Amino acid sequence: MTVRIDISGLPAERLRFAASPLAELTAMLHVLAEPGHHPQLAGRAADVWAGLRPELAERLREAEFLWRSSRADFLVPARPRPTLAEELDDVDLIDDETYVTAALVTTCGSNRVHFGAPSPLTDATARERALDLAQARGALQEAFAERLLADPAAVRARVRQTLEQCADAFFDAAWADVAVRLATDLRLKNDLLRRQGIAAALASVSEALTLAPGGDRIEVDKLQDNATTARGGLTFLPTVFGHPHLVVIHAPGWQPVVQYPVARTTQPVPLDTVTQRLEALAHPVRLRLLRTLARGPHTTGELADAWALTPPEVSRHLAVLRRAGLLTSRRDGRYVRYTVNVPDLTALGSDLLTAVLR
Repeated sequence: MTVRIDISGLPAERLRFAASPLAELTAMLHVLAEPGHHPQLAGRAADVWAGLRPELAERLREAEFLWRSSRADFLVPARPRPTLAEELDDVDLIDDETYVTAALVTTCGSNRVHFGAPSPLTDATARERALDLAQARGALQEAFAERLLADPAAVRARVRQTLEQCADAFFDAAWADVAVRLATDLRLKNDLLRRQGIAAALASVSEALTLAPGGDRIEVDKLQDNATTARGGLTFLPTVFGHPHLVVIHAPGWQPVVQYPVARTTQPVPLDTVTQRLEALAHPVRLRLLRTLARGPHTTGELADAWALTPPEVSRHLAVLRRAGLLTSRRDGRYVRYTVNVPDLTALGSDLLTAVLR
């Protein structure tokens, strides 16, 4: 599966590497929401949770759908600013329609959920569809979607206030720690871009990024199969807290952004070793299901719909993954939701963890 970014005719100056406080804050919030995805940061996440005021902890839980399994597009800016306050000011300039649509995509499911015309803000049928999708994800998602559709201005103000409180509580100190590392990475990337060109810069970002032979398209190994055009520019944002995820903003109407983890000092487990340990994942469909489940709990029916498979087919593949100890399940009313067993997946090798969670 590939995300294709058309860069034909894009001037060199429109391809930028820059740091974003807002993108790094939401990467950190993702760690707090999914510490199992980031074993090396689990202790730090626990310390942050332990130090939070109860009110702020509750605020994070009520809005975590904006950054838990995927990021709301407005939280990963294409035009980074020096400060978090400036970037939040830019978010405030986004119209309600665009903001609500981006928020609903993350609240109601995976990136395969789309909200076009008519708008859930103005059309009763579209609103009910959005609420049905949110309800299928859980009661908290349904409640958040209801508030968002009923009073988007109030929810937007509350989300901004929550992010500002996070800055005061823990992010400002964290940003001071990582800013130097991000700046170092940016100097290296911009030097490669200037001296050796985009192919060399992409290779230094991630092996999941490649430049097509004609040089007019960037291809990203991702769960989605999609395409976008970088007419206004293409932005690359380094992240310390985002490892191992490679986040790609490619929705229609948004300037493409790639948030990539800065290089780590530890050596990856050799691919031969990973392959030897993962006979249960030799089937490409099972690997796709695992990558989907890494984004959040899913039912058999949701996985079947996402990949155009029959429920019995999905059940057979899930059984193989469960026997390998890579999945856990939890009954939620009449649904059984499956989740990746991240600790056991981590034990199989960091290369696999990076590939699945990317």
